[in-house]
This record gives sequence, structure tokens and C-alpha cells, in this order.
Amino acid sequence: MLSVRGLTKRYGERVALKSLSLELRAGQFTALLGPNGAGKSTLFQVLTGLFAADEGEVEVAGHSLRHGASAALRHIGVVFQQISLDMDLSIQRNLLFQADLQGLPRALAKERIAAGCARLGVDADLNRTVRELSGGNRRKVELVRAMLHQPAVMLMDEATVGLDPKSRRDLLSAMRDDVRERGVCVLWATHLVEEAEQADRVLVLDKGELLADGTPAEVTAALGEATLERGFIARTGGAGERSKAA
Repeated sequence: MLSVRGLTKRYGERVALKSLSLELRAGQFTALLGPNGAGKSTLFQVLTGLFAADEGEVEVAGHSLRHGASAALRHIGVVFQQISLDMDLSIQRNLLFQADLQGLPRALAKERIAAGCARLGVDADLNRTVRELSGGNRRKVELVRAMLHQPAVMLMDEATVGLDPKSRRDLLSAMRDDVRERGVCVLWATHLVEEAEQADRVLVLDKGELLADGTPAEVTAALGEATLERGFIARTGGAGERSKAA
């Protein structure tokens, strides 16, 4: 569903991604685990067409991002690390605007907005401005927005940073439901070991290079330590952070 081959991205002399290759399939929840500065956000910016890679190829659902960006991007939904909603518009107006950009008929858009907001528990706030919402509910609205066009690939870039434990669990649960019900391919970037431990597959990224790839147990063994957290810290110098609820 998502194919990355030989991806390299440089910022001047600094190499953010070094000939990165990976293949992700449908119906799989994959955690991209790496410390701050590992290249996770750069990868997401390349995958969403915000940055152009210096070398390599990306395919989404069989469509080349380089040669057919519009077709490739139609299959992607994304929640970036920074909130990107219009703070002074209501939830409903934010979501209708996105639906219009996606070319969804208004009746279908309203149906999906109602269903998505009800699923994530923000349906009672449809007419409130985003500015009035908690950080967790803003994230839920962004997730509803990203899923309006029912993408085959969901990219979540550090989406739980700063959220309380319940909001974090809600987002993870919603993504897992979509993997199970629609066979979505999820790439969940995080520096929280606890989140990676819940994934079907873990990719460990450090300094733009892939250090390990497999199930949480396989990656723990590959990193050569008793736990994923200890292996992550030993190989990357990362903080090995866990949520406050852990």
C-alpha cells in the first residue's frame, strides 16, 4: 500500500533521510519509533508532497508520488504534529471546508462528519469553535478530518504529543478500529515506547536510517536488550519515554 525505495533528503550538508526503503501493507498498524531529530517528520513531509526527496521513489496504492502526485495523495490522510485547524471556525465548518476540498458531495460529507464525530465523542460540539476545545478534542477533530475521504493510508505524526492518557488511548483505539474494519494502512510516528509496543509492526529510525523492522518482540530481540525501551535507548540514545499513565 505504501512503498518507499532509496529515499534521501538533505538540508544543505545535513542528511535527514539516508536511502530509506520500506514497504507497508494494508490492514497493518505500524509504529515509526525514533528519538527527536530521527527524521520522522521529514519522512512524513516527503510522503505528503510538502517536500521533494533528493533521491528515491514513493508509491501510494500503486501511484508514483513523483509522477502522479494527485492520484497518490488521494489515498492519504494525515494528522501532523502541529494543529492545523482554523481556530476561529466551528468543528462543522472546518470539516465541511475539508470535504469541499476533497470534492465530497455535501450530503455524503455531512453523513461522514456526523458519524466520525459521534465515533470520537465530539458530536455535541459541532457548532463550537475549535479555539474552545481541549487539546484532545482538537486532535479528534483532526482525525475525523483526515478520514473524511476514507483514505487507504493514514499518517499520524506524533499525534499524541501533549495529550492526556485518555485522549491518547482514544486516538489509538480509533486507528486500530479503522485498521480492523477497513483494512487501512497506518504509519504512526512516535517517540513513546508504550505506543510502539501496541503496534503490529515497529520500525526504528535514527539519524535518517532504519535500525530495525519487525514485530515488537522481533525488534526487541534485534536491538539486543531485554525490553524494547532498553534497546531503543541503547541504540539511539533516545529518551525511551512512556506516557504518564504507564
